[in-house]
Amino acid sequence: MRDRVAVRCEPSDDGWSCVVRVGDDATATEHVVSVGRRDLERLAPGRSAAELVEASFAFLLEREPRESILRRFDLPVIGHYFGDYEDEITRRLRD
Repeated sequence: MRDRVAVRCEPSDDGWSCVVRVGDDATATEHVVSVGRRDLERLAPGRSAAELVEASFAFLLEREPRESILRRFDLPVIGHYFGDYEDEITRRLRD
């Protein structure tokens, strides 16, 4: 069963700061993800920061448990850990 992902984004200096809660149970995790304007336009043109972050967490949760996801990071960091991230997320958000 997939963990529920709730995303809330607020504008920041050069993009958005998004708070992500993964799970509804007592062990739910919370993460803060920074999304730059350029990254949003490059990875998910026409989509919102929240849509990009939600899809990115779906990608991450297919590969690791929620407890292994960094608690605070800039979105492009995912590509440092998973080389197929950018191609895959762009494909998913285009479909």
